[in-house]
Parts: sequence; C-alpha cells; structure tokens
Amino acid sequence: MFDPHLPHSAVIDRRVQESPGIFSLRLQYVDTHVQDIFEFKPGQFNMLSLFGVGEVPISIVSDPDDSHFFDHTIRVAGRVTEALSRLQPGDRVGIRGPFGRGWPMAQAEGQDVVVVTGGLGCAPLVSVIRYLLRRRDRFGDIHILQGVKNEDDLIWRRQYELWSREHGVNVQLAADMPGKAWPWQQGLVTELINTLDLNLEKTVSMLCGPELMMLAAIAQLRDMGLADQQIWLSMERNMQCGFGQCGCCQVGPKFVCKDGPVFCYSEVADFLGAKGF
Repeated sequence: MFDPHLPHSAVIDRRVQESPGIFSLRLQYVDTHVQDIFEFKPGQFNMLSLFGVGEVPISIVSDPDDSHFFDHTIRVAGRVTEALSRLQPGDRVGIRGPFGRGWPMAQAEGQDVVVVTGGLGCAPLVSVIRYLLRRRDRFGDIHILQGVKNEDDLIWRRQYELWSREHGVNVQLAADMPGKAWPWQQGLVTELINTLDLNLEKTVSMLCGPELMMLAAIAQLRDMGLADQQIWLSMERNMQCGFGQCGCCQVGPKFVCKDGPVFCYSEVADFLGAKGF
C-alpha cells in the first residue's frame, strides 16, 4: 500500500536548467511498484528531501497521465533548493506526497479557462495547461496570461509559443521591463485581463503568483462579472509537514498544505492579503 506520508526514494532521470536560478528535475521512483501506483492531480505538490539537508515543498508540473515519471521545476531560494540544484541524473532524492488539494479540473470541463500567472510562480499552473491541452476536446477556449518582471524571467518560452498555435488557445505574455527583442506586451499581467472577451456564464479562472498580483487580478475579474466561485488560486506559505500538523502554513482557519494550496476565492477572501495571515 502506498503511504504518501512516508518518504520513498526517487532517482533523477533528467535535469534541465531553465534559467540561471530555475531548474527542472524529471524523477522516477526507484521502486517500480511505487511508481506504478503513484497518482496526483494538477496543483498538488510533493515534499522533496535530501538526507542531512532538509525538505521542501515543490509543485508537480507534469501531466497525471505521464505514469512513468513526474517533473518538478524548482527555483533556488534557500539551503535545500540550492543543494537540489547541484544534483545530476542518477542522483537520488526522497519524496513524500502528493499532498494538498489540486485545481478543479472536473468542474472546469465544458468551461472556458482563464489561466493567470505572475513572476516565477507559474509552476503550479503548468500542469493545468498540459492537462487542458492533452484533453482539448473537454474544454472551451483557453486563455493563458503570463507576466514577468524581466525578459530573462520567462521560462518555457518555447512551450508558450507552441501552446499559442493550438486551436482555441490565446496566449498573452507581458514583461514589466522587456528587452529590445521582447515580442510581446510591456506592462503588468493584470493589464492583459482587460483585453479578454469572456463568456461570463461558462468561465473558470485559475491564478498563481505573488499575492498582490492575484488580488489585483481577482478585482479585475470580479469587475468583469465573474463570481467568486469562478475564481481559483494557488497560495504559497511555509509548508513544513504537508498534512496540517505543524501549523506553519495556517491562514485563518485553513491550512494551505491540506486545505489548499488551491482555494476557491470565496474560501479565503477574508484572509488573502490581510496582515497576520
């Protein structure tokens, strides 16, 4: 029986340096039985560990149907992630998970989907985009809005270009400070929301990124007529255990690791952006 609370050994099959401070690891469980029964939903995360170094929560960015491996994209932001960045194919890590509640993919079927990401926090929604495109006939129009501060912060540039060629997929990118070769918009990702022509009765929006950006995006979506129940977001907090026991990630009455990290806006509207939460 697979117990997500216990660490299992996984080997690095492939490593990709996405940008100077961001890398991706493709992992496989050493125990093939564990790999065969491992399941996750878009938006869930694993706890990656290195013996003697520590453990860190990382979103799963691959598609759930990729049954022989799973991918994590990691930004170097501390001791554990810096140590993970030095690993190479053949090295091993510990994995606990998956944890948390994922995106409402079943509820989104038959709907148009608006994906809004900002900064370097796009990883929790990459698995959503891959899920949508692999099951294209189940969903309506797809709008992918991504904003970055600098041009060099944009990872998966080639993937965005490929996604934009899909039928019914609208990709718009923006940079606060673009370079001369930047072919997309200059400005904030929230400014792109105003360009959308949405069918308000059949749209679900999914947001991830800095909290202030999400608050601004939520305000615009609500002004356009989207109900709170149509707006979903992924939150980031200091998640130490993964299942709501340590209390480090508590937001009001909610635990981000257990009740989230994906929330309907109506669930966290009173706490999002509030000091002390």
